[in-house]
Order: sequence, then structure tokens, then C-alpha cells
Amino acid sequence: MEIRPARLEDAEAIAKVHVDTWRTTYAGIVPDEFLAQLSQERSARMWRRALQDEERQGCLFVAEEAQAGVIGFVSGGPLREEVPGHPGYEGEIYAIYVLAAHQGKGAGSRLMERAFRWLAEHGLESVVVWVLKENPSRGFYQALGGVPIAEQEITIGDAPLLEVAYAWPSAAAAARKLSGRSDAGLAP
Repeated sequence: MEIRPARLEDAEAIAKVHVDTWRTTYAGIVPDEFLAQLSQERSARMWRRALQDEERQGCLFVAEEAQAGVIGFVSGGPLREEVPGHPGYEGEIYAIYVLAAHQGKGAGSRLMERAFRWLAEHGLESVVVWVLKENPSRGFYQALGGVPIAEQEITIGDAPLLEVAYAWPSAAAAARKLSGRSDAGLAP
């Protein structure tokens, strides 16, 4: 498996991972009608725009296997919005998704390690990720050393849901920790 920067030609594959993982991960959590309306075409257009944006201040990496192609991705960059009650965080993991058939084999950990390194290299040392409280993969973030620091309510479709912010005080330390371990038993 290779972890590499995303390229423009990856937009469709990233969109497939994005939509497929939302449908598998959030079934029974997010309203069915919302999941049914997700579109790979719309998602691919969004990822193409992001990859073509020369002003983009974040990172986008893919996990690629020789036979399967792109099986996951991670996106991150500067913190988009201050964490309620926890000022001072600088970086954020915006999204990380790995296809269900490839979860638990280390792709998620390797993607997070690469994103943490990128964030640290760009001066974004403290990092958060927002995760739906009902996400069955929440333990993944804790296994990587993330500490829950805040909750907030969001609405997806017409459903009020809770998100949890997991935090790492040092992206560089998190990357170092991940670079020295094999997480074959972890998801995503």
C-alpha cells in the first residue's frame, strides 16, 4: 500500500470512497434519505475543484493498493472553527475515510500518520478531528492517542446529531508514534 499526495485524476476514486464510506459507516445513524441523495458525481466535482485550487492551504493524501486502486483518503489543514471551550488548536483533520473492505489493515493509521506529519511541517502542531458520536469507528481515534475534548450538536438532513472533537496536542509526536507501529487490528 502506498500513501501519496492526491492528484487531479484521483477525484473520482476519492468521491467513490467518500460516498461509499458514508453509506456504510452512517447507515442507521444519518437519515436514509440523506444517504440515498449522496452523489459520486457531485463529490467528484467538489474534489476536482479542491485539487485544482492553487490557494488551498490543506493536504489531501490517498491510500492506494496495486490491485484495488484508491481505498482511502485523508484531508486536513488549518483549523476551520475554534473548538468551543478549547481555544488554541491550530490544525484539523477534515476527513478520513477507508473503504469498509480495507478497514482494520493499517490504511487509516498510515493516512493519519502522513496527515499529522504534514500538519506539523506546516506549523499546525495541535490537531483536532470532529467525529459523529455514534460513529462505530470512534475507538480508532482513541487508539491513535486522540482525547475527546468537546461535543457539539450538528444537523445532517433533518437529524440532530452529536459530534465529538478528539485532540492531539502535538501532531509531530502523534506522527512519530504512528510511524513506529503496525495497526493491522485498527479501523478505519
